[in-house]
Amino acid sequence: MTSTTLNISINCAPKKVYDFVSNAQNLPKWAKTFIRSIKKVNNEWIAETPQGPVAMRIVDKNSFGILDHYVKPPVGGEIYVPMRVIPNGKGSEVLFTVFQQPGMADEAYQNDIKMVRQDLESLKRVMEN
Repeated sequence: MTSTTLNISINCAPKKVYDFVSNAQNLPKWAKTFIRSIKKVNNEWIAETPQGPVAMRIVDKNSFGILDHYVKPPVGGEIYVPMRVIPNGKGSEVLFTVFQQPGMADEAYQNDIKMVRQDLESLKRVMEN
């Protein structure tokens, strides 16, 4: 699959960024292009998105800054979304990889990249304020 890894530098300690992002309840505060709201239902996170409800799961908290998550849209299989928070001096670097899913049009893929870029900018604003 074609992939694009986006990154953003955030003037905030990696642990603080990681703790914020690893809490799924914070997703609507920064991933605004994709998640309108989120709630836990039967041990699963359900996000309300422009495409309707989407099941999500995030890897267990860890000391490596790994925030990989899996998104299961109403139609199709589960989508793997790699994400990391790594130290960058006293601040953080957040990396987010977007895969072009099989059968996904180039225009839709570019739109996904644009939305992730906007969400990372939003995360930066939230964490630096």
